[in-house]
Amino acid sequence: RISISCLLPASWHFSISPVGCPRILNTTLRQIVVIGILAAAVSLLYYSLVVIRNKYGRAYRDKRFHRYLARVTDTEATDTNNPNLNYGIVVDCGSSGSRIFVYCWPRHNGNPHDLLDIKQMRDKNRKPVVMKIKPGISEFASSPEKVSDYISPLLSFAAEHVPRAKHKETPLYILCTAGMRILPESQQKAILEDLLTDIPVHFDFLFSDSHAEVISGKQEGVYAWIGINFVLGRFEHTDDEDEAIVEVHVPGSENKEAIFRKRTVGILDMGGVSTQIAYEVPKTVSFASSQQEEVAKNLLAEFNLGCDAHQTEHVYRVYVATFLGFGGNAARQRYEDSLFTSTVLKNRLLGKQTGMTSDSPYLDPCLPLDAQDEIQQNGQIMYLRGTGDFNLCREIIQPFMNKTNETQTSLNGVYQPAVHFQNSEFYGFSEFYYCTEDVLRMGGDYNAAKFTKAAKDYCATKWSVLREHFDRGLYASHADLHRLKYQCFKSAWMYEVFHSGFSFPVSYSNLKTALQVYDKEVQWTLGAILYRTRFLPLRDIQQENFRGSHSHWRSFSFVYNHYLFFVCFLIVLLSILLYLLRLRRIHRRMLHNSSSTSLWIEEGLPPQKIAGPL
Repeated sequence: RISISCLLPASWHFSISPVGCPRILNTTLRQIVVIGILAAAVSLLYYSLVVIRNKYGRAYRDKRFHRYLARVTDTEATDTNNPNLNYGIVVDCGSSGSRIFVYCWPRHNGNPHDLLDIKQMRDKNRKPVVMKIKPGISEFASSPEKVSDYISPLLSFAAEHVPRAKHKETPLYILCTAGMRILPESQQKAILEDLLTDIPVHFDFLFSDSHAEVISGKQEGVYAWIGINFVLGRFEHTDDEDEAIVEVHVPGSENKEAIFRKRTVGILDMGGVSTQIAYEVPKTVSFASSQQEEVAKNLLAEFNLGCDAHQTEHVYRVYVATFLGFGGNAARQRYEDSLFTSTVLKNRLLGKQTGMTSDSPYLDPCLPLDAQDEIQQNGQIMYLRGTGDFNLCREIIQPFMNKTNETQTSLNGVYQPAVHFQNSEFYGFSEFYYCTEDVLRMGGDYNAAKFTKAAKDYCATKWSVLREHFDRGLYASHADLHRLKYQCFKSAWMYEVFHSGFSFPVSYSNLKTALQVYDKEVQWTLGAILYRTRFLPLRDIQQENFRGSHSHWRSFSFVYNHYLFFVCFLIVLLSILLYLLRLRRIHRRMLHNSSSTSLWIEEGLPPQKIAGPL
C-alpha cells in the first residue's frame, strides 16, 4: 500500500493498494504510464512555447506590416465618438486655390521609437474630409483684410467634422506655397497677420503664430518625401529580413558607428512648370569645392521625425531640388521659343521661308508623324509638321538640360549628391506617370529599353492612326488630343531628364511610375502634419511612464509569463513523480522484510534481528 498524506494547506489522505490492481499494472504498465505522462508534459510545454511564440510573433509582425497600409486603404468612417482620437488640420494655400485636409490619429502607444499613426479623416459617407475653394490666396495681395473671410468656409467645414470637444486641442496649420512665394514680403506678412488676428476670434482651434507661414519649395519637397515614405511604412524600423536596408551615417554623430534601417524611397515629380527630386542621403557627403558646399547647404535638409531629440533612429538627411522651367509644358514652351528664334534667324541669313507658310512647314522630329502644329509669337505664325523621330528629338533637347562638366551636378549645373543606384528605389509622379501610362500603357515598373521602343513606335505612327486609336478609346480615359500631340516630345523630355539630367543609368530598374500609392493620392500635407506634430507623443509617453513599470512589465512580458508557468508546472510534475517512485522503493523494501519474518515464524524459528543504526 502506498500512502500519501499532507497537513498543509489542508489535511488530506489517499492511498493506492496493489491488491485492487492487476499485477501487470503494478510493473510494466505503471512504467508506461509514467513515461507517457512525462512525454505528454514535455510535448505540452513544447507546443505551448512554439504556438504562443508564433501566434504573438506573427500577430505583431502582421500588425506592423499592415498598419501603414491601413493609413490609405482604410475606408471606414472615422469614429468621432472615440475619445482617444486626436485631430489635426492642414490648409494648403496653392497658386490656383486652397484645400483643407483633416487628419486623425489614436493615442500614441507610448513607445518612443514609433511615430503617430496618422490617417486622413473620413466622413459618415466614408469620403475623405477635404474641401477646395478658388481662387488662390495670393489673389488677395492688394486686399489682405479679406483673407479671413476667404478662408472661413474651409475652417467652418473642418469645424463641422471635428468633434466640438476636441477643437481646443486640434492644431491648425495654414501653409502657403507657390502663389504666395512670388509676392513681396510685405504683402505676405499682411496676409498672414490678418489670418493670425481673425481666426482665433471665430474658431477655437489650436492656432499659434508659427502655424501660419509661407513654406519654401524645399520644405514642400521634404513634406512630400515624408508623406510617401510614411505611407509606405519606411519609417518603421523592424528587423524583418525581407525588407531592404541601408547603412546610414546619422547627421551630427560622425564619431559613432553607422546604423542600419529600412531603405527609404526617393521621389521624382514632374509637373507642368517644374520638376522636383527628393531622396535620402544616407552617408556623409563630400564636396568638390567650397562653393559647391555652400550651395549644398540650401539643398540638404536634416531633421528628426522622432519625439525625442536625443534619439537618432529617426534622423534623416534629405536632398531636395526644384527646377523651374523643367516641367513638361514649360519645357515644350522653351523648345518652341528656341525653335522659332533659330528658324527666323536662319531664314534671314539664307533668304528662306521655312515654317512661315503651311506649304513649307518646319519639320519637327518631336511631333508624331504628319501631325501639324503652330507657334505664334509677335504676330507671326510658324507652321510645324511632325516627322516622329524619337532619337533625333532627344538629341535636339539635350542642350536644354543645361548640364555642366562639374562633378556631382544635375540640371542647370545644380549640385546633386551621389545616388547609390544598386541600393535605392524611386517613385515617379505626375508627368513621369502620364508619359508612361496615358498613351503607352506601361505605367508602374520602369524599363528604359521597353519605354524607348514604345516611344519610338508611337512617334513614328501617323497622326491619322493615332486619332483613330483615340476615337476607339484605346488610351487612358483622361488622355486628350493635347496629350496625343505632345506625347512624343514629353516622352523624350522625361527620358532625358531622368537619364541625362539626373544621371540615372539606362539599366536602372527600381523606378516605379505612379499617380497614387495604394490607390490613394498622397499629399504633401500628410508629411507636414506628421512633422509638425512629432513632439505630441511625449504627452502619451509621460502618461505611460506615470502608470508605473509594473503594469508595463505585465503587458510587455505577457507571453514570457506563460513560458514561466509551464516550466514551473513541469518541475512540479516531475517532483511528484520522483517522490512517488521513491515511496514505491521504500514500500517494496518493507514488503520484503515483512515476508521474511512471516516465513521464520511458520518454521518455528525465532525472527532474525535486523541490525539497527549505532
